[in-house]
Amino acid sequence: MRTPSFLSDRLREFLRWQRIATLPELKQALGTTVDITVFRKLKELSYRSSYSHRGRYYTLDEIPQFDPQGLWSLQEVWFSRWGNLVTTLETLVRAAPQGYFANDLRQLLHVEVKDALLQLVEQRRVARQQVTGLFLYCSPDAAVRRRQLLARQALSEIPGSASAEVSPEELK
Repeated sequence: MRTPSFLSDRLREFLRWQRIATLPELKQALGTTVDITVFRKLKELSYRSSYSHRGRYYTLDEIPQFDPQGLWSLQEVWFSRWGNLVTTLETLVRAAPQGYFANDLRQLLHVEVKDALLQLVEQRRVARQQVTGLFLYCSPDAAVRRRQLLARQALSEIPGSASAEVSPEELK
């Protein structure tokens, strides 16, 4: 049997020190020019890829200290407890007591979300409902969606709330 010439311990130590890295940085740390070698070693270590920056950054599962929304960032690179952007959006929308508007999600996640939300709607993994001229993204489950819409309606009736009705001119 051939002895492994690339050790995953190198990647572990590099990522513990660096905390996040791109594929070229990981290849250099491992001493290889082959992408698949890096991914084999990352798999042994249990890793995550960023949902921002098109998933270009990697970290070990043990490194992120996720906030209550399941998000963590370092140097403006964002990671999610749930993985990629689409899965993160789906999880957040389904669990939201009052659903989310796209702009709320964009601000929360620090990335553009419209294409991913449209993909989720087309796949029926989330639903959307027009509220105050904007799409509110909700659970695909009818009972949960109804509770989310009622909660959003109650929130919009609170004077000065962030969800109070706003004219299209004010939104611009």
